[in-house]
Amino acid sequence: MQFFSHDGFDLAFLDRQPASGQGDPVLMIHGFASTHYVNWVSPGWFKALNDAGYRAIAFDNRGHGASSKSYQEADYTPAKMASDGAALLNHLGIERAHVMGYSMGARISAFLALSDPDKVATLVFGGLGIGMVDGVGDWDPIAAALLADDPDTTSHPRGRSFRAFADQTRSDRRALAACIANSRELLAEADIARIAQPTLIAVGTKDDIGGSPDELAALMPNAKAFHIEGRDHMLAVGDKTFKQRVLEFYAENPLWV
Repeated sequence: MQFFSHDGFDLAFLDRQPASGQGDPVLMIHGFASTHYVNWVSPGWFKALNDAGYRAIAFDNRGHGASSKSYQEADYTPAKMASDGAALLNHLGIERAHVMGYSMGARISAFLALSDPDKVATLVFGGLGIGMVDGVGDWDPIAAALLADDPDTTSHPRGRSFRAFADQTRSDRRALAACIANSRELLAEADIARIAQPTLIAVGTKDDIGGSPDELAALMPNAKAFHIEGRDHMLAVGDKTFKQRVLEFYAENPLWV
């Protein structure tokens, strides 16, 4: 792991070139309560991208993993978290990259495409479809579950699931509770329509969080939907067909055209 500093945070990242040498960069942004390792290394994304000749880059979002933590809700807007991604590209001297995000990371990727469009060649939104616009349900019980002294007192199913995930990843639950307050900021349909980069929207067919990829794609000028068959929100990220489709998408949409 390496670190760089931005906006008062020390952010951990991993940057791995393919064995063949210089590859086109892919910046990956993980989901809520996850880490670069849980979303991108363990499920095989780094290997798949490197084997295909791409430079794989991922960082721990502020409040997550090995990066600095804050307990201030105002630090966790998608725009501020997107600025961390732009700062990492600047730190590495990368002018333009493919950008892929999963769940919360997909929302952050959308904000990055709007704030720094020249840096973003293509987008992959994983695990988040129309929920980017109309919301992903009531997540207040998740914050309560994260802050509970005893996880067994949590009866809300999604709250229990994310509390178990946060405990599994040994996360700072107080930082995650602060993050969840503002990181769900919605994008207006007019803003989504301004994202002109080629975009792949991939959501599991058993995902009850992300919402329809087809509905989101219909709002965008250059987007395609992909259904990850038989996968829920937690398992879709590592799906083999998802990886295959992303590699096809990158082949169809080279970094520089």
